[in-house]
Order: sequence, then structure tokens, then C-alpha cells
Amino acid sequence: MKHTEIFSRILIITGIFLAVGVPLFFWSGTPLIHARISESGGWNPDVIKANVNEPLHLKLTSDDVVHGFAVGQMDMQSVDVLPGKVTDITLNFDKPGIYTFFCTRWCGLNHWRMRGTIEVEGTSDSLEAGSEPALSEVEVPLYVTLDLNLDEPHDAPVIPNSQPSAINGQQLAINLPIDLSVDTYRARSPYQVFDELNNTSLTEAQRWDMVAYIWQSNTNKESLANGQKLYAQNCAACHGENGTGDGVFADDLAASGEASMQTMTGADTMMMQTPVDFTDPARMLGASPALLQGKILRGGMGTGMPMWGSIFTEKQIWDLIAYLYSFQFNYQ
Repeated sequence: MKHTEIFSRILIITGIFLAVGVPLFFWSGTPLIHARISESGGWNPDVIKANVNEPLHLKLTSDDVVHGFAVGQMDMQSVDVLPGKVTDITLNFDKPGIYTFFCTRWCGLNHWRMRGTIEVEGTSDSLEAGSEPALSEVEVPLYVTLDLNLDEPHDAPVIPNSQPSAINGQQLAINLPIDLSVDTYRARSPYQVFDELNNTSLTEAQRWDMVAYIWQSNTNKESLANGQKLYAQNCAACHGENGTGDGVFADDLAASGEASMQTMTGADTMMMQTPVDFTDPARMLGASPALLQGKILRGGMGTGMPMWGSIFTEKQIWDLIAYLYSFQFNYQ
């Protein structure tokens, strides 16, 4: 065999190795994340390390049912994680910190427990070269500033006889000096504003219409659409598509809580309750946006309501809150 032929074969074999072996080498070095329903362990591993401005390559697979993967407070589309198949994704982080990844598919009663963290180390590009990283300022949530007790009953003592109309309220507002500022809106419940209008000549129905107008003035179509999308993706399975507390997991939550109280076992489920009915005017009209912010950020503390503080951005939380009030007010 001629030397040139031997050399050519060596080149061909080397090329095949490089074409197949090198990608396989990097693929084999990519973390494989297994997804299982929460009762079977959730994400494994549930802690991932990454560096600022270095692509993080992940492989995702499910060991049981269809799951979804997303990282909280990041602008990314949810990725389906299918049983027996491997999905490759690449993430990029431009800031250090601890990010929460979570399941976006309603895979079971404890779906919300399917969470993990990505610990990102390094220095953000926003810091000047040679400067020391400054401690990021953490904004204190409004419900903390107002010192609200999230667990205290807050039912409105007076409720409207029919759904208040923002359009009617807008007509009434022409002749009345009212405060439409976002600070007033977020800090007060609809009932408190209704009560403050007691010194006007308006009837009770007209006062509720004014409240509806004030609430509508502090949102817009884009925010309501975003809030509706967030609600459908993250809340409807428990609270129901129409906010009536009758989602597909509502009965399971109630049964789980009842069983725990009877056996006095299972600290995590002992206080699980039926999901809140957002169409209940007494409950919703007595709750300020700041109070709802606290409940969403913190969660229900054992009631089965998860905490969303590490998942939603501040804007997403206010958009979701604005949408929740649409179960009470007619904005059309």
C-alpha cells in the first residue's frame, strides 16, 4: 500500500473522529438534569453552578411525565421536558446571583415544589473595570413598608350589589377631585377608597363605580393581558380559569389538608386549604394591592399556596394583581 494512500486513510479516520468525537466529548460533559414529579424527588440535581458571561449548557430529560423548564425572572420561553427524550438548552447570565428554575407544567398536586437553583458567580459587566462589586440594594416590598399582617382577615364589611363599572366611574370622576396616583392605589383596599368617598354626594353604587375607575386607571390593556397570561400559566390549575377557586387541583388540595388534619402527619401539608375564590367580593374588595403583593411574594405558609418571589419580576407581580381585580370590576 502506498504511503499516500495510508496517509489519506489516516486523514479520513481523523476527520470522522473529530466530527463525531469532539461534539460527543462536549455533550458528555454537559450536565444531565432529570425531572420527576415532586413526590419522586423533583429535579436532580437541583443545584447547578454557572459563571457570568459563560454559556451554561444543560440537557433535560423526564423520568415520568411531561414537565417544563424555565428560569425565574429571566426573559425566556418555557422548554418542554419529555419522558425518555433529551432536550438541550443554553443559558446565559450577565449578572451574578442565585436564580430559581422551576417546572412550568402542572404535573401533580405538589407541582410547585419542583424548583431548583442556579448559582451564578463572577462579576457583572456593569461594574467598572477594577472596581469592587457593590452590594446590590434590595428594595423593600411595599407590604413590608406598610407593616401589613398577611394572615389577618381583611374582608370588606360592605360589598356592591352588582359589578362596579369603570366606565360609569370615569363619567363621575369629571366633577370630583380624586387621587389616581399609584401610591394611593397600591396602599389602599377598594373598600378603603369606597369608604373615603363617603363624604361625597355619590350613592353607594356610584362610589363603587368610582373605585372601579381608579383601579382601571392604574393598569392598561398590555398589563392586563400579561397578568392574564401569568394567571393561566401559574394560578388557574388551583384557582380555576375564572378565578372561582375550582381548578383541577382544588379538590386534591382540600382532601390533602383534611387527611393531614385527621392523621396529624405531614407538616408540609397539614394546613392545605381550598384555593381562594377571587370572585368573592368580600375577600377581594377588602384586600389592597400591597397585601396581594405580599401573599404572592411570600406564599401561603403551609396552605398549599407557593411563594413566587423568586419567580416573578416586580412588574409581573403588579400585572398579575391588576388582573386579579378584573374578577371584581367591569373595565369594558
